[in-house]
Amino acid sequence: MLDVVTGGAGFIGSHLTRALLKSGREVRVVDDLSTGSLENLNGLKTSFNETYEFVELDIRDTEGLKRVLDGAEIVYHQAAIPSVQRSIENPLRSNHVNVGGTLNVLAVGHEVGVRKVVYASSSSVYGDSESLPKIEAMEARPLSPYAVSKFAGELYGRTLSRIHRFPTVGLRYFNVFGPRQNPASRYAAVIPKFITRMLAGQPPVIYGDGEQSRDFTYVEDVVNANLLAADSDASGGSVNVGSGERYTLNRLVGLLNEILGTTFEPLYEEPRLGDVRHSLAGIDVAESELGYFPEIGFREGLERTVDWIEPLSH
Repeated sequence: MLDVVTGGAGFIGSHLTRALLKSGREVRVVDDLSTGSLENLNGLKTSFNETYEFVELDIRDTEGLKRVLDGAEIVYHQAAIPSVQRSIENPLRSNHVNVGGTLNVLAVGHEVGVRKVVYASSSSVYGDSESLPKIEAMEARPLSPYAVSKFAGELYGRTLSRIHRFPTVGLRYFNVFGPRQNPASRYAAVIPKFITRMLAGQPPVIYGDGEQSRDFTYVEDVVNANLLAADSDASGGSVNVGSGERYTLNRLVGLLNEILGTTFEPLYEEPRLGDVRHSLAGIDVAESELGYFPEIGFREGLERTVDWIEPLSH
């Protein structure tokens, strides 16, 4: 059976694509390469020549999307303009791609007879609520255009599920990290950014006092959650995907110092707009509805990420 991964040349999408191919599925990757990279898909054409296809396409192209989704069983919708900061700088583009593009994927998927759409949402929809852990029943309080766009995608998924009995499920990712997360972008996530600076002999930069905490989730666990969601009966709702643990940024620096054998003290700068103070996933719904249990511990995930980034720094 054919699966489609939108944003499949991106960080999470490329890991998901590999997992699907290794499980014996046919996979068609759709990506416009605006933030993804073909390097993330290196070797797949050679290893999976009969079952892998790449199509360069903007998900807002309705007619093109009809062609690439036709015959697909599951659509794993990962394509988006990532980054809170990007959305603050250019909210219109984030809205066009993350809201308009997502609605296009959902509407076309329903039209051509896709069985289910599994949609990448974000823990950012919870905003700055002080209640921990974040659970799905909490009110959404987005603080950035990015968070608004992700929540809008969830609402469209729920609405189409209800109107058309079209199965969709939104996965609220919590601070995903791991190999192939671009460390070079000026919008780079905190873990690859810290590792890259420390490998270069520079202290990591923390915006705030470093006591803000995050639920860091290893990419392999996120991939597993997507596969479980596709096979589950879950539909029309949103499910947290996290580790169920949280670490401060100061503790992150300490762990990286241990792994790298360094002794860096962070540089502290002013907090950034749109950043939340604390984040922790309540994963009871993921456990009960998807059978999801995170398997990769934080330190092990950091060590794997360092092993991937280190050769790139030379």
